[in-house]
Amino acid sequence: MTTRAWISILWPAFLSACVFELLIFALVDPADLRWGRDGEGMSRQGIYTLSFFVFWGMAACSCALTFAFLTKPPEEPSIRPLD
Repeated sequence: MTTRAWISILWPAFLSACVFELLIFALVDPADLRWGRDGEGMSRQGIYTLSFFVFWGMAACSCALTFAFLTKPPEEPSIRPLD
């Protein structure tokens, strides 16, 4: 893959991760999240950072699948139209 292809996948994914982060944490306080019984003891900034990279990874997968679908060459029709 070329640099242009990577940029066309990662840049929209980055913007989507920013929007997801804003929407999720506008509604959820990271201090209220619990991981298991005792919790992980992560700070708010750690939760923000980890969740951003998770959102970015999910959006990058989605963008990569879309990129692969849209750049696939068209297939030859199996039945030719009548002349």
